[in-house]
Amino acid sequence: MNYFVTGATGFIGRFLVARLLKREDSRVFALVRPGSEYKLEALRRRLGVEERRLVPITGDLTRKSLGLSKRDLDDLTGQIDHFFHLAAIYDLNADENTQRYTNIEGTRQTLKLAEQLQAGCFHHVSSVAAGGLYPGTFSEDMFEEASGLDNPYLLTKHESEALVRQESQIPWRIYRPSLVVGHSQTGEMDKIDGPYYFFKLIQKLKDYLPNWFPLVGVESGHFNIVPVDFVASALDHIAHQPEGNGQCFHLTAERSYNFSEVMDIIAGAAQAPRMPVRLDNRVFNAVPGFVKKGVNALTPKALINQLLESLDIPPTIVQFLAFPTQYDNQRTMAALEGSGIGVPDLESYIQQLWDFWENHLDPERDQRKDELQPLPSLPDKVEDKIVLITGATSGIGKASALKLARAGATVLVVARTPEKLEETLHEIKQVGGIARAYRCDVSKLESVDDLVKEVLADYGRVDILVNNAGHSIRRSVVNSVYRFHDFERTMQLNYFGSLRLIMRLLPSMLEQGSGHVINISSIGVLTNAPRFSAYVASKAALDSFTRCAASELAHQGIRFTTINMPLVRTPMIAPTKLYNHVPTISPSQAADMICDAIVRQPKRIATSLGILGQVMHFITPRATETIMNTGYKLFSDSAAAVGRRERTPKRISREQAAFSRLFKGIHW
Repeated sequence: MNYFVTGATGFIGRFLVARLLKREDSRVFALVRPGSEYKLEALRRRLGVEERRLVPITGDLTRKSLGLSKRDLDDLTGQIDHFFHLAAIYDLNADENTQRYTNIEGTRQTLKLAEQLQAGCFHHVSSVAAGGLYPGTFSEDMFEEASGLDNPYLLTKHESEALVRQESQIPWRIYRPSLVVGHSQTGEMDKIDGPYYFFKLIQKLKDYLPNWFPLVGVESGHFNIVPVDFVASALDHIAHQPEGNGQCFHLTAERSYNFSEVMDIIAGAAQAPRMPVRLDNRVFNAVPGFVKKGVNALTPKALINQLLESLDIPPTIVQFLAFPTQYDNQRTMAALEGSGIGVPDLESYIQQLWDFWENHLDPERDQRKDELQPLPSLPDKVEDKIVLITGATSGIGKASALKLARAGATVLVVARTPEKLEETLHEIKQVGGIARAYRCDVSKLESVDDLVKEVLADYGRVDILVNNAGHSIRRSVVNSVYRFHDFERTMQLNYFGSLRLIMRLLPSMLEQGSGHVINISSIGVLTNAPRFSAYVASKAALDSFTRCAASELAHQGIRFTTINMPLVRTPMIAPTKLYNHVPTISPSQAADMICDAIVRQPKRIATSLGILGQVMHFITPRATETIMNTGYKLFSDSAAAVGRRERTPKRISREQAAFSRLFKGIHW
């Protein structure tokens, strides 16, 4: 099969060409400008393909028939099965004439060439920008409904797409990617664009503020972000489907993020201050007009522009921070069904994006004086390591086991239920990992002793211990007066069980001169969460032991990390139906915290809100106690906590919703 590609050496183009050339007997004819042939040669070497399969076609996007020679026209006529048009200008700072000349007239000439070559199908890579600033959800069938096209980029993307729709004489398909970022596995990116404009700001915050310092964000705009490898894979797959001519496909993620969420996710990768408190953009609508005018008068536009430029943020991007449009992608999802092609959550690959930017795209990378060596990758840290995880068949433990096995660790999964152990082993094998299951009830000390004997007999050591198994009880003190066993149960598993594992494995760690113990604690230890006295006390006991042990064993190569987890959506919180309606993090996000602990080996990992809670309890204990007491009164004990049948509430009150969002991740 033969392909003609414009923009083949561009960012998306390089990855698309790689996928096209994986197809049997495929050939790609790539348009290159005179003097740029070396770019295609570099791409050919990178892909390891022979010259006859990746052929340069010299031309120019702005010339008639793209400037192809008569010989090339004669040779290619009737030979092109698919014509991909990716070449365009994407630069918010480019002037309107340049964008119009390249994006619109370039598309016109490209379309005429495809018709002249009698191509089987014309694939036009547009952008969600073609919908402009439409207020609402823009579907794949919408086009004329586009609005807010004042910006030259939005306008030229819309008009170039109109050309294909109105003038094409051959079958066509249109693709609208959303904000395209780097490769989800490698982070590879070729320029500063989209969310990358704010990387420098976050780096500055990291330089000048401690990472626990909480910032206030604004929940404004809708940002739909996709990695380049998804875009290229989706393009390749959909282009070869028998159905789809005359249709448009949104290459977008299932969910969008508001501005504060994007900044918070990037800050997490950068180890910069987070934004635990976020204000709804509508709150500013209540500000009187005279106040807004006064603020504007005190902050001259030139001063704002100078500040933005010092952070490498183009002033023109500010108008897009309240981007109003979301995108429906049902047709695309239907076309990709069964292909295995999907958009990963931004949280799962943001670290790769940040690391690549910091090492390759940061304009100050040569001037910055980094005292620390670059961190190793997770595979570097866990290759040939034995990692034991308790509570490994659900929630945080299972998600961590899968991530670590995929990274190359030998994972020892520990839990009570044989059926769930076998299920987890099967899933690990499906991702190519190595694991072994051990049945153990960590709350029974004799069972822990048997576990350690068996593991040491099998492997001789444990390099990393993750004490994840735990039991939580949500019940107020007044309702626990006659339930002393609540405190005994939590202490038995959360403290004594974890402590027994540490003490039994410690001699072998000391003998080998290394070891890492990761204890999964709770944000409640930092915030003194009401209704969790039994749970928090047991976790606090383990935290205290850990700090003492770390001080004694630091010189012997034994490392300890405490992770004060926020509220995670796991089976442990399922009995409290109220939690179905409050913000939580996913088990995968919690597992990322464990992976981060393994790579960096910090003393503690906690959210900025958790650290703030601890600081506030120290600095202003009475005021902080009042806040926590307000939360206690606002919520109530669950039905199960007072001996009644638990039912899922249809909704929570506006006050409860606002309070839980303001203190996201804290147990109430």
